[in-house]
Amino acid sequence: MHVSLLTWVITIVVILGLFVFDFFAHVRTPHAPSLRESGFWSAVYITLAIVFGLIVLWIWGPTFGGEYFAGFVTEKALSVDNLFVFVIIMSSFAVPREYQQKVLLIGIVMALVMRGAFIAVGAAAINTYAWVFYLFGIFLIYTAAKLIRDHAKGEDTEDSKDSRIVRLAKKVLPTTDEYDGDKLITKVDGKRLVTPLLLALVAIGFTDVLFALDSIPAIYGLTQEPYLVFTANAFALMGLRQLFFLIGGLLERLVYLSYGLSVILAFIGVKLILHALHENSLPFVNGGESVHVPEVSTTLSLTVIVGVLVVTTVASLVKTRGTADTSS
Repeated sequence: MHVSLLTWVITIVVILGLFVFDFFAHVRTPHAPSLRESGFWSAVYITLAIVFGLIVLWIWGPTFGGEYFAGFVTEKALSVDNLFVFVIIMSSFAVPREYQQKVLLIGIVMALVMRGAFIAVGAAAINTYAWVFYLFGIFLIYTAAKLIRDHAKGEDTEDSKDSRIVRLAKKVLPTTDEYDGDKLITKVDGKRLVTPLLLALVAIGFTDVLFALDSIPAIYGLTQEPYLVFTANAFALMGLRQLFFLIGGLLERLVYLSYGLSVILAFIGVKLILHALHENSLPFVNGGESVHVPEVSTTLSLTVIVGVLVVTTVASLVKTRGTADTSS
C-alpha cells in the first residue's frame, strides 16, 4: 500500500480540523449535551469513518478496505471499554456535567497524539524485527486472560493506577479542591493552583496510555499499514466524546463486554503468532525458516470481531433487561 506524503499531510490536517471544529462548535461554551445532540454527532462521525473506509476501498482495493474496517470496529469496541473508566474518573472527581466535554475532548486529542507515537514506534519495530509479532501476540493473549480475571474479581486496575498518578500529581503540583468554571488552572490569594478539572484530565491521559498499550498491538494484528492503523484509531476516537454522553447510562448494562473484548484480543493474539510463525526468522524456531501454518484472512477477522460484539451486546442486554425494567 503506497501512501504519499501529501496524502498523510492532508489526512492529518483534516482530522485535526475536525477536532478544532468540535471544540469551537460544541466544547468552547460549557453545556451538558442533550441525548439528541450526542446521537446526531455520533452518527455524523461514524458516517465519516464509513465514508473514509469506502474511499480506502475505492483507491487501494478490498484487501486494505477490509483491514481498515476490521481495525476501526476493533478500536471502536476497545474505545467503548475506555468509557467505563472515564465514567469512574468523572464520578470520582465530581466533574460537573457541563465541563465533562472539555476534559474528554482534550483527553482524546492527547490519546491520538500518544497513539501516533506508539504507531510510529510499532511500525519501525515491525519493519526491522519480524519477531515483534510474537511479542504482540503473547501480550494480547496475556491481556485477554487478565481482562477476564479482573472482570471476574470485580477489580479495576486502571482506576487504582490512576489514583496513584493523581496522588503523585497532587504532591508535585499546588492544587485546590474547588472548581473555577472550566478552568484548568485558577488563582487563589494570588497563587496559581491546579483545579480538579486538570487532575481529571491527568487521570484520563494516563488511562489513554494504558489503553494504547492494548489497542495498538491489537490493530497491528489486523493490518501492518501505519496509515490504516492511524486513521482507524483517529476515527474510532473522534466520536468518543459524543458516545460518552449517548450511552453513559447503557454502559452498566454491557456486563459481558469485557468477555467479548477478551475473546477478540485473544483471537488477534493467536492471529499475530500464526503470522509470526509464517514470517519466522528466529533461529531457534524451525531453524529460522518459515513455519507452514494457516493464516487468518481479513474477512474472517472482521466476521469474528463483529460476531463476538453482536453476541456479547445482545447477551448483555438480555441479561440486564429485568434490572433495567425494575430501575425504570
